[in-house]
Amino acid sequence: MILRPVRDTEADAEAVQEVSDAAFTAASAARGEPVRHPDPADGVRNRAGTRHLARNDPQGCWLTEEDGRPVGVALSARREGTWILALLAVRPEAQGKGVGRTLLKQAGRYGQGCLRGMLCASPDPRAVRGHRAAGFTLHPAMELHGRVDRSGLRDPGEIPVHPGGPAQRHLLESVDRLARGASHGPDHGFLALHSDELLVADTLAGSGYCYRRGGRVVLLAATSRRLAARLLREALARVPDGAEAEVAHLTAAQEWAVDVGLEAGLELSTRGYVALRGMRPPSPYVPHGGLL
Repeated sequence: MILRPVRDTEADAEAVQEVSDAAFTAASAARGEPVRHPDPADGVRNRAGTRHLARNDPQGCWLTEEDGRPVGVALSARREGTWILALLAVRPEAQGKGVGRTLLKQAGRYGQGCLRGMLCASPDPRAVRGHRAAGFTLHPAMELHGRVDRSGLRDPGEIPVHPGGPAQRHLLESVDRLARGASHGPDHGFLALHSDELLVADTLAGSGYCYRRGGRVVLLAATSRRLAARLLREALARVPDGAEAEVAHLTAAQEWAVDVGLEAGLELSTRGYVALRGMRPPSPYVPHGGLL
């Protein structure tokens, strides 16, 4: 078996996609969940995300091959003293052979010296054991989803929210550091390119931002729960008619988000974990599934 870095090429991005699709489809089937047909647009974004990380964090992205065929992948990033595991996936037929453990160890070397670690973990028992063995605290995660009831989005609108852009980059990074201890750095360029809009609130009392794509809240960070709730209400109000809203990876520290979602008629369910090392759950904050 060969272990090598992931290259910033379309071929390697497709190999990563192939491994992750096989791994997550098998895991969902094992849990008795309905098969989800891949969205071509999600595939394009995922491959772009792989190339983004391979380009910015080449020492944190690894692929294992057996007989020339990709069987496992780990993608990770370093952002100002925080190590982020974006993806860890192994083909079903290669599981139980130490592939995932080897990948996690190799990617983890990229995070040596980082004070904090973050990842969004699936409910797969083997993945959970591996993350716990690596020193992560597992925080059960919740997800809001469904059609938005706009009559429940009662907000006086006294906090102005407006579209953001590159001019707000310093503001976004400042909010990042206050909310989770590290800026997203180059990830903001990727998020802006692959979101429908960036919403920003900047007042004397604090600041915050939210990336939205379709009905999905991609990432939200703010310096207070009041600002975060205002941004979330605005994002939900902008969900296109007929689209399903989704706000995922919420821990118990995000009750403000749960309250807003329930007011808007969304359903609440549990799914996976937000796994953290050397830090408490960021709040008020809604992490990105891969870039956190």
